[in-house]
Amino acid sequence: MDFGLILITIGVSFILAVIAAPLVIPLLRRMKFGQQIRGEGPESHQKKSGTPTMGGIIIILAFTLAFLKFSVVNTDFYILLVATLGFGLVGFLDDYIKIIFKRSLGLTPKQKLFGQLLFAGIIVALLISEGHSTAIGIPGTGVSFDWGGWFYYPFIVLMMLAVTNAVNFTDGLDGLLSGVSAIAFGAYAVIAMQATSIPAAVSAAAMIGAVLGFLVFNAHPAKVFMGDTGSLGIGGAISAIAIITKSELLFLVIGGIFVIEMLSVVIQVVSFKTRGKRVFKMSPIHHHFELSGWSEWRVVVTFWTVGLILAVVGLYLNKGL
Repeated sequence: MDFGLILITIGVSFILAVIAAPLVIPLLRRMKFGQQIRGEGPESHQKKSGTPTMGGIIIILAFTLAFLKFSVVNTDFYILLVATLGFGLVGFLDDYIKIIFKRSLGLTPKQKLFGQLLFAGIIVALLISEGHSTAIGIPGTGVSFDWGGWFYYPFIVLMMLAVTNAVNFTDGLDGLLSGVSAIAFGAYAVIAMQATSIPAAVSAAAMIGAVLGFLVFNAHPAKVFMGDTGSLGIGGAISAIAIITKSELLFLVIGGIFVIEMLSVVIQVVSFKTRGKRVFKMSPIHHHFELSGWSEWRVVVTFWTVGLILAVVGLYLNKGL
C-alpha cells in the first residue's frame, strides 16, 4: 500500500479541520451552542461553561471529505462510513437536545441505545454480506477461535457499544480525547496497511488529520469542545477499523486508555451501589487525578504518554498475529 497516500490523507484532513474550525466556532457561539457543565463535576470546570460545543462537526466534516476523496469504494468503505457518520449522528442529536433544552443530559439512555443498536445492526448486515471472517485472534499468540456467527455478530454489536461509550467517557479534559485518539488511529493506520485494507487505512489517516486539526483549537484552554458528535463518531470509526482489520481484541491494548476510563466508571458505580463507598474521588479516572491535585495539562500529557506506550505495545503484539 502506498504510504504516500496515507500521509496526503492526513495532511488534507488536517488542513480541512484547521480551515473549518474558525468558520464553525463563531457560528456555534452565535447560535449559543455552549457547553452545559455538570454540577457534580470538578468545580474548576465551571468556568468552561458556555464554551462552544458540538465541535465534533469539524472532525466529522474533515474526515468525511478526506475519506471520500482518497478511499476506494467497497463494502469496507460503507462499513466505515456508516460507523463514523451513524454514531456521530447519535452524538449530534444528543448534543443538540442538551443545548436546546439547556441541560447536561440529552437523549435518554434508551434513545441513545436504540440509535447505537440501529447503526451497529446495519454494520453487522454489511459484514455478513461481505462474508467477513467470524474468527477472533488472540493478540501476540497467532491463535484464533471461531465460534461462528451466532457468537461473533452479537460480540461485534456489544464491542461497538462498549468502544463508543468508552471513547465518550474519555472526552472530559481539554485535548485529552483528541490526542489519545490520534495516537490510537496512528497504530490502526499501520495495522490497516499491513492488512492491505485501503478503506481502513485511509479512514484511520483521515481521522488522524481531523482530530489533530481539531486539537489546535481544543488544547488547553479549549476554544471549542467536540461534544458527543465527535466522541461517538470517533468511537464508531475506531471500532469499525478494529473489526475490518480483524484486530478486535487488540483494541484492549491500543485503546487501553479508553478501556481504563470505562472500567473506572464501572468500578465506581458497582462499588458505590454494593458497598456505599467510592473507589475514586471522581470517575472517569481523569477527574480522580484532577481532584488529587494534578493540573489539567499534566493529566492530559500523562494520558497521551500512556496511550503512546500502549499503541507501541499493540503494534508489537500485532506482529505476532
